[in-house]
Amino acid sequence: MRIFFIADTHFGDGAILRYENRPFSSVQEMNSAMIERWNAAVGSEGVVYLLGDFGADGTEAETLSALNGVKYLVKGNHDTKSNAEYRAFGFTEVYDHPIILEDFWILSHDALYVNTNMPYANLFGHVHASPIIKDFSAQHFCVSAERIDYAPIEFGRIRDLIRKAVAQTQA
Repeated sequence: MRIFFIADTHFGDGAILRYENRPFSSVQEMNSAMIERWNAAVGSEGVVYLLGDFGADGTEAETLSALNGVKYLVKGNHDTKSNAEYRAFGFTEVYDHPIILEDFWILSHDALYVNTNMPYANLFGHVHASPIIKDFSAQHFCVSAERIDYAPIEFGRIRDLIRKAVAQTQA
């Protein structure tokens, strides 16, 4: 089973095109491109953790059914519907708060404070392409759609990049 992550998809959200200077001419183009990229990355057996701000603007069930994989939602600030609604749309499970994966990876929408004395790393979104936050370090990885070419990124790739970051800090 392959695990993937993405955040801040904002399906159906026209304002996000302007706010984040997304390279799409319309919401329809954005949705189509992100669905195509998602499905090219994720097979039917893949597991995807969407770390907040799913979007969909009234087409949640239709959008989720078009996306490959088993989907989990860690709610973000724009995910205002009830957990039951999101499950009815097609998410396997929905979380209101950060969760811990494999006793090490904190999955959240917002970036959390972690330091080298803590036995955790944080995968998050929310900051989109803001240059204030680095893409990744030894203890964090931002999976905002803008930073990962608008497609879920595989967990193994995240681990490889973090391992290289750790090796560079120890060199």
